[in-house]
Amino acid sequence: MDSSPHKLYHVHGFDTRQFLEHYFSDKSDMVFGDDTLKFVIENLRRVFSGGHIKGDTLVDLSFGSAVHHLYSACECFQNIIVLKVSNRCIMELKRWVDDRTGAFYWGHTSALHQEKEENSDQCQDQEAKLRSAIQHVVKCDVEKENMTEPLVLPPADCVISACVLDLISKDQDDYIRYLRKFCGLLNPGGHLIIFVVLGATYFTVGKDKFHVFTYDEDFVRKVLVGEGFIIDYCKAQERTAVSDLTDYKAVMCIVAHKEK
Repeated sequence: MDSSPHKLYHVHGFDTRQFLEHYFSDKSDMVFGDDTLKFVIENLRRVFSGGHIKGDTLVDLSFGSAVHHLYSACECFQNIIVLKVSNRCIMELKRWVDDRTGAFYWGHTSALHQEKEENSDQCQDQEAKLRSAIQHVVKCDVEKENMTEPLVLPPADCVISACVLDLISKDQDDYIRYLRKFCGLLNPGGHLIIFVVLGATYFTVGKDKFHVFTYDEDFVRKVLVGEGFIIDYCKAQERTAVSDLTDYKAVMCIVAHKEK
């Protein structure tokens, strides 16, 4: 069992706006752009453009209140259900979904998503399309058998989870247990898309350090295969950012599915 004094994301929570400013903003001193923005957007654009991941419902269970990983998803799914472990994250996300004054600015990420398109003026349309696709933002408790109790979600054709497993798991057993819960949201034959950070032990928001479960690519591959998944796509990128806010070594995208 991890004995780190670091806080736990799903237990202690953090300042959601400060977190977004640190890791996802368009500010000149935000050094994580290649890893947290470009890597995510480019890989998901590639994954969803293949046309084999589609359906009625997509469930997103990712950390913080980020939305940029869902631009490509809303091209293939008209019904996106977002799960969040904290009320702060829900409030931050809903402020953007409802297009309210004071919402975090994501225009730089929609521009990244559209940069290879002929008409870059579609950025606002892309954000509006995503807002329309996000049908529900739901509080969840990862410790409950039904994480959205008392609500029972419809089976999803795709589940996206960005880094949540890394942050809530204290050890290997935790990781496998939570992964099974997340996969329980899937239809048979549905696709799981996860973004992970490799070799990390912490990330920082403000004055607080938060726990990250440390593992490597071999571990996550073995876990997925052990749970009956077939890995369709895997892409890793070594860390490009220079900052002591967090200590990950690489970021990775994995797409997998179970046979029906």
